[in-house]
Amino acid sequence: MAIVKDNILLQLVRGSLGDQITIYERNGQIIMAKKRGPSKKKPTKKQLEARYKMQVAAAYAREILQDPEIKAYYKSLAGPGQNAYNMAVKDAYRSPEVQNIQFEEETVVVTAKDEFRVAEVQVRVVDAAGSILEKGKAVLGRNGVDWYYKAASLPAGGSVIIVAVDLPGNETVREVRLE
Repeated sequence: MAIVKDNILLQLVRGSLGDQITIYERNGQIIMAKKRGPSKKKPTKKQLEARYKMQVAAAYAREILQDPEIKAYYKSLAGPGQNAYNMAVKDAYRSPEVQNIQFEEETVVVTAKDEFRVAEVQVRVVDAAGSILEKGKAVLGRNGVDWYYKAASLPAGGSVIIVAVDLPGNETVREVRLE
């Protein structure tokens, strides 16, 4: 790979020259690189999963960017050489993270983070037999990270199931046993 500086011949050239060289622009710099061809190896299972995940993320980005508000949100997060589409794909590719679950008497406090935004946190209280006693959405706290859910009761031997959902709809599920 070579970065082209001050060359009048290549200033307006983009694309491939035969099967040898590809010329493209990235972050305002003109780059010349050896042309890559398709791999001759059979893709692994992990590669196929990653490709599928990327297809889903790209489809989400194309669809969601038709909404001007969401497009503006993603564009505001883009850095140099990035755009709203790149940010939407990145958001769709990664799931939110449930970092911590605490109990303050009958209140469940969930610390959930996402690189972009956690859209909602759902809480289900389950008894020891596995029956759902109650479920609902947690309320976002002032710090923008902690979510609060006031439960009617937290039965001993039961569990609390937390589902964090981000803007693209990726879910992360965590279960905590009550003692």
